[in-house]
Amino acid sequence: MAKELKEIREKQARLIAQAREHFDKAASDEARAAEYETEYDKAMAEHDRLEKRAQQLEKLMAAEERQRNADPRRPTGDDIDPERRSSRENEDGEPEYRHVFAKVVCGASPADLTPEERAVLKRGVTRFEQRAQTAGTTTAGGYTVPTELSTLLVRAMKAWGPMYDEDICTVIQTTSGNPIKMPTVDDTSKSAAAHTEGSALTDDGGEDVTFGQKALDAYVFDTEFIRWTFELEADSIFNMEALLSDLLGERMGRLANTQLTTGSGSSAPNGIVTASSAGKTAASATAIAADEIIDLLHSVDSAYRMSPKARFMFNDTTLAAIRKLKDGQGNYLWQMGDVTGGQPGTLLGYRYSINQAMANIGASAKPIIFGDFSKYYVRKVGSPLIGVLRERFWPDLGIAGLIRFDGELGLSGAVKHLVNAAS
Repeated sequence: MAKELKEIREKQARLIAQAREHFDKAASDEARAAEYETEYDKAMAEHDRLEKRAQQLEKLMAAEERQRNADPRRPTGDDIDPERRSSRENEDGEPEYRHVFAKVVCGASPADLTPEERAVLKRGVTRFEQRAQTAGTTTAGGYTVPTELSTLLVRAMKAWGPMYDEDICTVIQTTSGNPIKMPTVDDTSKSAAAHTEGSALTDDGGEDVTFGQKALDAYVFDTEFIRWTFELEADSIFNMEALLSDLLGERMGRLANTQLTTGSGSSAPNGIVTASSAGKTAASATAIAADEIIDLLHSVDSAYRMSPKARFMFNDTTLAAIRKLKDGQGNYLWQMGDVTGGQPGTLLGYRYSINQAMANIGASAKPIIFGDFSKYYVRKVGSPLIGVLRERFWPDLGIAGLIRFDGELGLSGAVKHLVNAAS
């Protein structure tokens, strides 16, 4: 230990000499002053590190010296007669735990113990009696420990879909719920014809334009009341009104997505799957093939496929099946996007949305739709409402939510579905 301390002091002396040299050069050579100052800082930092190590060694050596020069009246290990020294060992000739423990308490390092002593010390830890006042036992002290509740609430999560999102569909926001009539026209089957010179133009009404009409109403859905006591309101670590408002908002979001996806259209929104037309029937009742998805894509007119909002939609289970499909060249239909660049994954070059309200692959199910989602209109009347009643349930409180909306596909050919075989 003394040798190490001497070596440290010698290194410090060399570092001081180097630091002085760099310090002088920095003052005389302005062009390289920054370089010399950096070297000076490195030398002094190393000097300070060694100084700390040296102080630790000096402190340790002083403590050992005091131990060696202890009170001469106190007996040491050398003063114990052979008969008493032998009592440190048990009948098997092994050191006793209490003597080994005493050595460690008095300052002996575990590294200085013999292998036999270390083994005894390790075994003794597991054998000696343990008894203490504990928080885990009520009568041993547990009654004095208050119950704590984390301010972080663990909430179950479940994806509920994109159909209420204005980035997916065309949203019409209104303040009142009066019916909205939308004229429609599908003239795609009509075309002009060759004209014969000198002949009169036909005027029999056979080529007249046929108009239609779709309506957007305002259907109301509620969450029912949730009632909670004034004691819970006062004692809960959470703001119950804010927490329940948040949860009810998610409930209404799930309801709106389901209705806008598979709503019946009778006294309810006409869900996009319900309103879509047939694009492809799969050969299997329990699976889909790569070629069938390609057929679905091309069943939609190319005019709709060019829309910025053209996309596929299916649930996450169907996505898992699609990700395993390959084309005739062995390439996967699904292509991974680039998260770092904000580029989403694609299917046959088109974006897709995950909607958990869509059906799984199964007999007569419609697990995939594709088309121009801008042709699906979502009518929102105002904003979802959350109401809290304090007088009606007094002294308790009640909360409920209301949401008013409708949805309709303007043209059935704009979005088409793939349907599995019946059996």
